[in-house]
Amino acid sequence: MQEKIHSKIKEALIELGAPEVAFVVERPSAMEHGDYATNAALAAAKVLKQNPKKVAEELKKKLSGENGLAERSEEVRGPFRREVFSEAIDRIEVAGAGFINFSLSREAIREEIVKAAQEKEWGGNDLYADRVVMVEYTDPNPFKEFHIGHLMSNAIGEAIARVLEASGAKVLRANYQGDVGPHVAKGIFGLQKLGIANPTVEDLGKAYVEGAQLYEESEKDKVAIDKLNQTIYEKNDPAINALYEKGRKLSLAHFEELYAVLGTKFDYYFFESETGPLGLEIVRAHPEIFEQSEGATIFRGEPYGLHTRVFINKLGLPTYEAKELGLVEAKQERAACDLSLTVTASETSEYFKVVRKTAELVFPDMENKLLVRFHGLMKLQSGKMSSREGNVVTGESLLTNLSTVAKEKMQERVLRSDLEEPGLRSDLVNQIASQVAVGAVKYQVLKQGSGRDIIFDPDKSLSIEGDSGPYLQYARTRAGSLVKKAKEAGIEAAADEAPA
Repeated sequence: MQEKIHSKIKEALIELGAPEVAFVVERPSAMEHGDYATNAALAAAKVLKQNPKKVAEELKKKLSGENGLAERSEEVRGPFRREVFSEAIDRIEVAGAGFINFSLSREAIREEIVKAAQEKEWGGNDLYADRVVMVEYTDPNPFKEFHIGHLMSNAIGEAIARVLEASGAKVLRANYQGDVGPHVAKGIFGLQKLGIANPTVEDLGKAYVEGAQLYEESEKDKVAIDKLNQTIYEKNDPAINALYEKGRKLSLAHFEELYAVLGTKFDYYFFESETGPLGLEIVRAHPEIFEQSEGATIFRGEPYGLHTRVFINKLGLPTYEAKELGLVEAKQERAACDLSLTVTASETSEYFKVVRKTAELVFPDMENKLLVRFHGLMKLQSGKMSSREGNVVTGESLLTNLSTVAKEKMQERVLRSDLEEPGLRSDLVNQIASQVAVGAVKYQVLKQGSGRDIIFDPDKSLSIEGDSGPYLQYARTRAGSLVKKAKEAGIEAAADEAPA
């Protein structure tokens, strides 16, 4: 339908004398703006040197047929019937400064629903057929909490992976985690200061906040943490090694529990302890790309319209940038792919531009194969979250809280149900509540558009009366229940007789 609308607009623009105008037809950000929207009138107004709203009205008239919108007959639902799109478009409306919004008819929507029910691979295509695409997303770091920003990355990354699979690609899901680096040193230093030898997941979060604050407030502790960071890399202290292994194992096991709840299963795991040494070798092997500066090794990005970044610090340790170079090599060694896509927060965009340029210089065959999809941040009402400041809502706590609220809303229905076994009832309630919580988070993230920041609203996310995940889940469950009761009553559903 999107292509049909675009084609008809193109024809109308030719009639109006603006045949070469570039415009888009896309899904509007708000549901009240219809099913599709176009900026064609705004673009054509510049060429025609007319008021955009006037051009929009002219386009609307052309698209509605020479005689305008005619009244629909009583047996056809919806207020209008149009000539150009037959019964596919219900309304065409001019909005704002000159946008044109299109609302699909119930008949068109019903046809898609019937098609979806009948076609096993509905919505699929072969755009990426025979291509291997690695999608890297989520990327939580051991010794730090899995916060709601990681839920955002997971929801977007998993959605992209499934869209690529529906487009014929073989998708390899990858997870890249920082198991070495300053944050690990801060976490272990915090455990030492707090006297915690056998930490829990909660202890790791508290210890990181402690270590991060000491790093900022005390020069003595800062020096000690930097030294500890080098010790962790060199693995020359048995006591530190033991505490490191405990924390790392605990973090990774906890992350796996969350992945299972979220419905994600990764094919490959990469760690900075692996990519760091690779990155060091790569940087040192390419003096024509990297240069020495005040004891560190840097890449000067200014000749490429970028900025300068450090790849090996004064202590001889690889920075995040060098580790990313090592990651490029590690991915290719373990699973050769046609495209490598990283899903990450937009705050790292400038950093990734530099890393990508160095990667293309080091690996010329990877040019145009390294892609990044940036997403916005998920925020609290009070602003951006920070592990260092301790104002983090963990992914687990958010899902637990949403599950609890969902369970409370379900209790009355469950008590009225015909389930007789209390144990089964409890298990079923917990399972459904967990699925509702995950659906609430994923829908709240995905409906915003991946490039936007989100202020998460728990109440709206759990609503079953509007634009929410639980509403869709409830609607599907309710529809399934009606179909089941119809079959029990001997009523056969017919696609061409299905209610709109």
